[in-house]
Amino acid sequence: MKKKIFIYVLCIAIIFVVSMATIFDFRHENKELESITVAEVAHTVFYAPMYVAYEKGYFEEEGLEVKLILTSGADKVASALLSNDVEIGLSGAEATIYVYNGGEKNYLQTFTQLTQKDGTFLVSREKISHFQLEDLKGKTIIGGRAAGMPEMTLEYALRQNGLDPREDMNIDTSIAFAAMSGSFIGGYGDFVTLFEPTASTVEKEGYGHVVASVGELGGVVPYTSFSARKDYIKEHPDIIRNFDQAIQKGLQYVAKHTDEEVAKMILPQFPDSSLEEVIAAVKRYRLIEAWPSTTTFTEESFNHLQDIMIEYGELEKKVPYQKLFYRIS
Repeated sequence: MKKKIFIYVLCIAIIFVVSMATIFDFRHENKELESITVAEVAHTVFYAPMYVAYEKGYFEEEGLEVKLILTSGADKVASALLSNDVEIGLSGAEATIYVYNGGEKNYLQTFTQLTQKDGTFLVSREKISHFQLEDLKGKTIIGGRAAGMPEMTLEYALRQNGLDPREDMNIDTSIAFAAMSGSFIGGYGDFVTLFEPTASTVEKEGYGHVVASVGELGGVVPYTSFSARKDYIKEHPDIIRNFDQAIQKGLQYVAKHTDEEVAKMILPQFPDSSLEEVIAAVKRYRLIEAWPSTTTFTEESFNHLQDIMIEYGELEKKVPYQKLFYRIS
């Protein structure tokens, strides 16, 4: 009799535990997510840690439903933020400096870095076995938007190596970002700066040859980072913190997994590229240490970015790091 009672009680206990677990899972799965829109300045393998966070569900784990939209140009990302069209923007940190110096009261603050070096590669029309920057003399380079980080970093690297980018070569900044590879493939220019996987695709199709990394030449800077309006950050510190944690998980995944594993994870983001092209792109970015180990960037790297802007002639004096960087507590 006691044995029957014990079995009966045990069955009830098991049913209770299973029921509670089911209820917990149901509540967990149906927890309402905070919906946010992120404007990315470009769609490139350079941003692999963010796409990992998206594909692996790290944003959802942090209670966020993230929608990515392409908004080409850091100036356009800043405009989307200031007009409240998006909550978070991914672009060069120089955009926050321009907005701040423009006198905007509700200026933009950067809170999370995604990359720490320039992500463009210099592609030559002709094959050059032992490329040197001297090979750019007298040539035409499709360089990107004037005063954009890719173009400013390129000019900085040239000056650091004794070349005058305004006199020794022709850097064309009139071609829109989205049209750069097409213009080069069409026959214009001797060199072009391209992000991945576009650089690998151009090389694979026989239109050019990758000869140098602008990131290696330009040094460590908070090259692409996430920013938001100052009031949005103040009103939604939990969203900012959770978003940062999801990106940190993405950075850790990339650091701990092989090029092929990362490429397979983010391949859905690049339907027009082959797995081999994405693997090659991930490898190139890993080799130049494009991705930081942490989402927090230093005052030193921020000041180096401003040094590049000052040398370019786009900035007269430095903006305080403490003003434009929001430290997540």
